[in-house]
Amino acid sequence: MRSNLMVRCRDFPCSALFMYIVGHALIHMCHHERGERMAETPYIQAASILPRHLRTRILALDAERLQRVEEFRLRRGQNMTLLLGDGEHPVEDTTISEDDLRTILEQVSRHSVHTVLGQVRSGFLSVPGGHRIGLCGEATMREGELHTLSHLSSLSIRIARPIHGLAHRILPELCQGETPCSTLILAPPGAGKTTLLRDLIRAISNGEGCPALRVGVADERGELAAMWEGSIQLDVGRHTDVMSGCPKAQGMAVLLRGMNPQVLAVDEITAEEDIQAITWAVGCGVTLLATAHGSKQEDLRRRPLYRPLLEGRLFQRLLTVERRKGQRIWSVEVLS
Repeated sequence: MRSNLMVRCRDFPCSALFMYIVGHALIHMCHHERGERMAETPYIQAASILPRHLRTRILALDAERLQRVEEFRLRRGQNMTLLLGDGEHPVEDTTISEDDLRTILEQVSRHSVHTVLGQVRSGFLSVPGGHRIGLCGEATMREGELHTLSHLSSLSIRIARPIHGLAHRILPELCQGETPCSTLILAPPGAGKTTLLRDLIRAISNGEGCPALRVGVADERGELAAMWEGSIQLDVGRHTDVMSGCPKAQGMAVLLRGMNPQVLAVDEITAEEDIQAITWAVGCGVTLLATAHGSKQEDLRRRPLYRPLLEGRLFQRLLTVERRKGQRIWSVEVLS
């Protein structure tokens, strides 16, 4: 055993051996209170996307603080910042270059940027673990549509962090008897509506607070279930089927025709096709869970896209979420 170890050590270049030792030391240096390894946490997954010098700076920070990080934000010529509930906090000595941004894009595309152009055109990339990378830079247009981004100027890494238990307090208000009502979650960007929707899906699928129901998830951007090569990485319950990577309207149609869901869930209604698919789903007798951008019911009435949601009485509950001084506050309205 000893001689084998010595042979392996000699085969390593000095720099590679050093990084191997340092990498493993960093992983084992910080532990959760429950003894989970550092490498298993969402923020370590997200930090692994960063260039080595930035990743080293992140791993040197206080683990309790990192647990609360919602996004890593990188802007050319500026220090990297951590987005927490109370705003952005700079990380000293982390001035971002274009090479840093390009390295991240190459890393998440496995050094084949053309394979992720479809996502780049949407302004973001989904990566293993459900983390999402937002991109900004100089746009190249083709036939009136964004074709790609060149000369990246900034990006954000939004950390996907499932939080179990959010649904327990809310679900009783979303039910009529023991049956969940069709519910629209309304919140501004960054208020946590996707995290809340995910936990509602999980609770309903597992029968926590109501009888267990089959849930179909049309996960167009991969943020709810974080499916990667067929494996669901974020807990969405035992009786949940996920259609990922296709437009929501098509995903809902596939689920309704093939998987016989009792509940259908989608994140961020953004197009008329989504409204049409939701209207069709109501006619099929399923319960709907969906999210939309806004802060109050009046926002739905003012916006032509969302107005049919109220006029067609597609939802029986409206769950609004807002942030106050770093805290998320929710309220439930019964829609007539």
